[in-house]
Amino acid sequence: MRFQDYRVLFQVVSLVGVLLAVSPALSTSVSFPTGGERFSELWLLGPNHMADDYPFNVRFGDLYSVFLGVGNHMGCSVYYVVCLKFRNQTQPLPNSTSSMPSSLPQLYEFRAFVSDGETWEKLVTFSIPEVLCYENSSFVNSLVINGRSAWVNSCAIWDSEYKGFYYQLFFELWLYDVSSQGFKFHNRFVGIWLNMTA
Repeated sequence: MRFQDYRVLFQVVSLVGVLLAVSPALSTSVSFPTGGERFSELWLLGPNHMADDYPFNVRFGDLYSVFLGVGNHMGCSVYYVVCLKFRNQTQPLPNSTSSMPSSLPQLYEFRAFVSDGETWEKLVTFSIPEVLCYENSSFVNSLVINGRSAWVNSCAIWDSEYKGFYYQLFFELWLYDVSSQGFKFHNRFVGIWLNMTA
């Protein structure tokens, strides 16, 4: 072997040695691509912190509760907003196909910074102060969420198939989008049906 060949071999071995020596320091400052899908979770649990026993047959003036949760698997910390909305059976839900939120007004919002791989959870209490029924219609004027009153002004028509007046309390997940510098609907929502026949 010539001297030039030894020189190139020495440079390659030195470079590899330097890279091995600094690799622990590089791993803390350089993010390498991770495998797997990036997604967020949104869930509701009943008052016993289980996926059952959700409020359904609702009486005005009584207090009800659910647990709202968000899980972050996006590969970085995310700033989330969860919007609470209220509808009757004919009003619009979010459209999953076009990734559009419901056009109904937001009644309450929850904000949380969630690190990657972490979860956030909040107890949500609600009550309906008054339900007015007249012939085949029921009217809900307001909803109290975590002690704060919100105007809903919603009417449901008697459902002859299921024999009742039905409304839905639902939650939309939004996240902060750095490129647009605003919150963007994250195409996830959950809800519970409420029977206000009683």
